[in-house]
Amino acid sequence: MERNFERVEQILQKHQYKKENLIKILLDVQKLYRYLPQDVINYIAVALKIPPAKIFGVGTFYAQFSLKPKGEYTILLCDGTACHMEGSTSLLKALEEELNIKPGEVTKDLKFSVDQVGCLGACALAPAMVINGEVYGNLTPERVKEIIRKLKEEGEENAQNHQ
Repeated sequence: MERNFERVEQILQKHQYKKENLIKILLDVQKLYRYLPQDVINYIAVALKIPPAKIFGVGTFYAQFSLKPKGEYTILLCDGTACHMEGSTSLLKALEEELNIKPGEVTKDLKFSVDQVGCLGACALAPAMVINGEVYGNLTPERVKEIIRKLKEEGEENAQNHQ
């Protein structure tokens, strides 16, 4: 895919091409693409005169960065102690059945991605998951499937409204 780097250039300008702003630059790129694409990393490396390996190091060290595409709906399923004890394993099974993907994967249409995390800090709501920053708690496998189906329907409605 041929990429237009105009938006990346705007991000670099916003941060004055300063190496010390690398994390802020990468956060903005991540927000734009939902991950850190290889070609964009290379572009930033040349623009900031730093090795791409350094950017990859930052991208792999910090959990908020991803080197693989994430879905439009990024699902974080908690598997911390409280959530695990309350049945997060059955929630994962429900997600896998409904989306046909495993943790760390993204659906073919790039609508959904699922990641299992150690703790969301929502232990009182166990078992819990977060979708695009919104916390869902006290979940059952049936409720998880309902939430996913509703998001799928919203996505289809939005697609039809934009035609």
